[in-house]
Amino acid sequence: MFKSKFERTVAQGLRRHGIKFQYEPEVVHFVQPQKARKYTPDFRITTKAGDVLLVETKGKLTLEDRQKLEWVKEQHPKKRLVILFMNASVKIRKNSPTNYGEWATKAGFTWFDFRRGGIPEEWRI
Repeated sequence: MFKSKFERTVAQGLRRHGIKFQYEPEVVHFVQPQKARKYTPDFRITTKAGDVLLVETKGKLTLEDRQKLEWVKEQHPKKRLVILFMNASVKIRKNSPTNYGEWATKAGFTWFDFRRGGIPEEWRI
């Protein structure tokens, strides 16, 4: 059902904490310059505060992933897109001074590092 082991691990953590979620629940259309595209976030969850979040889990964050996430965020500013990194300290490319977490912060994303606590406390019921 899940496309990666990390997605399966996140789903297990969500269940363990009683967090209701849907896996790949919706398709979000966006336009890549000169090309209409669609994006399916990994999870849609409702936090204990009642906020609806689209959660993208990332073990590896490619240039294509970064571009896509930025286009979706720009074209859907009312959607709350959150990134859950397997390891936010990984560099975005070899010899880069920037890691995944730093890129996400600079790009204006809310993000969490799964290694630093698993499922974020804010999501738990």
